[in-house]
Amino acid sequence: MPTAGPDEFIDLDRLFAAARRQARLVMLFGLLGLALGVAYLVFTPPVYTASTHILLDDNLAKFAQDASTPPANAEAESTVLSEVEILKSSRLARAVVKAENLQDNEAFLNPPRSPVARLKSAVKSVLAIFVSKPERSNGSAENGNIGKAIARLQQGLSAERVGRSLVIAVSFQDTDPKLAGAITRAYAKAYLSDHLDANFDATQRATVWLQGRLDDLRESSQKAALAVAQFRAKAGLTEAGGELMSEQQLSDLNSQVILAQADTANAFARYSQFKAIVDSGPDNAVKNATIPSEKGSSNNNTALINDMKARYLSMAKREQDISQQFGEDHPQAVALRREEADLTKQIFAELQRLTESYRNAYEVAKAREDSLRSNVENLTGKNSETGKDQVELRNLEQRAQSLATLYQAFLARYEQASQQSSFPIPQARVISQAGNPTSASSPRKSMVLGLSLVLGLFAGVGAGALQEFRERFFRTGEDVRNALGLNFLGHLPLVEQGLVETTRKAPATATGNQSGQSGPETVTPRMLRVAINAPSSAFAETLRNTKLASDVVLHHTKCKVIGFASVLPREGKTTVAANFAGLLAANGARTLLIDADLRNPGLSRSLPLLPEKGLVEVIVGQQPWQSACLSDRKTRLAILPAVGNKRISHTSELISGPGMANLLEEARNIFDYIVVDLPPLGPVVDAKAFAPLADGFVMVTQWGATPRALVRSVLQVERHIAGKMLGVVLNKTDMKSLARYGVFGGAEKYLDRYGSYYVEQIGTDRSARKMEPA
Repeated sequence: MPTAGPDEFIDLDRLFAAARRQARLVMLFGLLGLALGVAYLVFTPPVYTASTHILLDDNLAKFAQDASTPPANAEAESTVLSEVEILKSSRLARAVVKAENLQDNEAFLNPPRSPVARLKSAVKSVLAIFVSKPERSNGSAENGNIGKAIARLQQGLSAERVGRSLVIAVSFQDTDPKLAGAITRAYAKAYLSDHLDANFDATQRATVWLQGRLDDLRESSQKAALAVAQFRAKAGLTEAGGELMSEQQLSDLNSQVILAQADTANAFARYSQFKAIVDSGPDNAVKNATIPSEKGSSNNNTALINDMKARYLSMAKREQDISQQFGEDHPQAVALRREEADLTKQIFAELQRLTESYRNAYEVAKAREDSLRSNVENLTGKNSETGKDQVELRNLEQRAQSLATLYQAFLARYEQASQQSSFPIPQARVISQAGNPTSASSPRKSMVLGLSLVLGLFAGVGAGALQEFRERFFRTGEDVRNALGLNFLGHLPLVEQGLVETTRKAPATATGNQSGQSGPETVTPRMLRVAINAPSSAFAETLRNTKLASDVVLHHTKCKVIGFASVLPREGKTTVAANFAGLLAANGARTLLIDADLRNPGLSRSLPLLPEKGLVEVIVGQQPWQSACLSDRKTRLAILPAVGNKRISHTSELISGPGMANLLEEARNIFDYIVVDLPPLGPVVDAKAFAPLADGFVMVTQWGATPRALVRSVLQVERHIAGKMLGVVLNKTDMKSLARYGVFGGAEKYLDRYGSYYVEQIGTDRSARKMEPA
């Protein structure tokens, strides 16, 4: 594949050409992906999904609540998310398992599995061989089945909020549609029951606490009333119809003292109550203290503290639930505890400030009370027992009245809690009942097939791109020029049987040479006569281009010695050299073809007549070269074979020695062209040794098979050969595929337009189905 220049960014022509080349591979991967998708659909059991919708509605129980009670779901989003987590909890899953007896349902515990699940199970089974497990009792086995059923429920359950509404969509997936519908309905039922149970438990705990508090208040109130009656009888205090002025003043002062004393008592009670709360510490003050709401200037303060305490209790409950479900180290639990600590500090600071204000109020009330008492003492004297008795009586009466009022308030709250605990209305309802699904929700056939096809095509594109990036062979003339910097002589098509002439073989006993002895009309096999038999073919045209290049470069040389070489064996150099020599001879040039591949004389073995002596005997002086040559009567091509089937060592010394030099010197006086078939450059050194005797070289490289880096490295090492290189021929070219490797502006892109200029078919021999090796 041609490489992009350094200044090019994206060459669309090259990309389109690569896409056309790899289209079959991409389609193959696409079909493979589609086949895998079909196999997945065949072996994957269908899964059915049943769904229900639950609405969180506080209006269901609003008529059973106090009208002044603030709404519980002030934060809708956090409330819905909390309910979603409750639906996903293992506690609710355990309730569903128990309700439906799923721990004993074998079809639920071991449903049909997909191939991927079977593979995972097989791997786990193999690994379990190396892990010893303790034997389980019947109870532990049952608990294990329950745990497995809970895990299976949580795996197939889906609970999520629908948009920004207060609706939660609950769905469950299973291979059995009836079981999926039953489990989904059981989940909705268990969730509503859990709501009722939670409300009942909370109200029950509050009722028990209120009952204990009422008993204490009732006993205290009765004792206070009894103390008032006993003190009144003991002191003999009775009301008189008429009074003196002094008595009226004393009565008024006493009334004021009583009021001041009541204010002082109230202020002291509030101060003592809040001081006791503050002295108990921040944690106890926030958790255990009861902050009464009173009328007056401090109403806003106590209401603020109660609001913060309500927030603290709600936050503590949420933190406890999250800690029980996910552990104390869960990030949300940690954040809630941190918020609880901050809120505790705020509540405690507000309590301290409120306590200080109550202390100031108590001191003011106390000062006022002391002032009034001083006035009363001035009127009645310090020893007036009557006034003291009256004050004491008023104190006892006030205390009894306060306890009675507090008892009535707690009694009303107790009655309200009792009524709520017996009111069975949850704050949620099912608005869409789950039914048994009629069609499978997965796998979705169209989506699976489409995704399989797309993934297969992507894999094919990746494989095609990898194959393009791994392209390291010669395909076009531009590859030759860019990689080697040499002249590109053309493509030699992959020779098919149509280019091989149908020629009846002559008897193998006849011989022929330059002396005119009788023999067959031709001594070259059909494979080596392609250019002669098809002179108008693309094969012959490339060889003519090679001749033209040699004539241009070696125009000053009378007889041209041209060596044909390749880097690797079996690249077709012998076929190219023989056809080149035959074409020259057919055109009237006096041509000598020498088989100099002494180690593997493929040309000599392909001849119908193999003489007993050849090039080796000529070089060592055992026989004149004229008598060792074979002559083709039709083209007058002279062929000097190498030798028979003998293996010869030191071949490089033979073809580069004086004998070879004398042979070429004598042949130059007779022939116009001497074509030498040389061994490959890679494995042996014969061609390198012959380089000083040659006028030029033609490099034969197999199309799409010979690595460019190998040819480049060999020519970089063999400078003396590269300097005499006439050009490169790409042999065994697949002409049908060549156009796919051409780019816009390249000659290969337009080879199909020259079809009318070539005549490839010259014979109809159907028996020659295979090419003869080079």
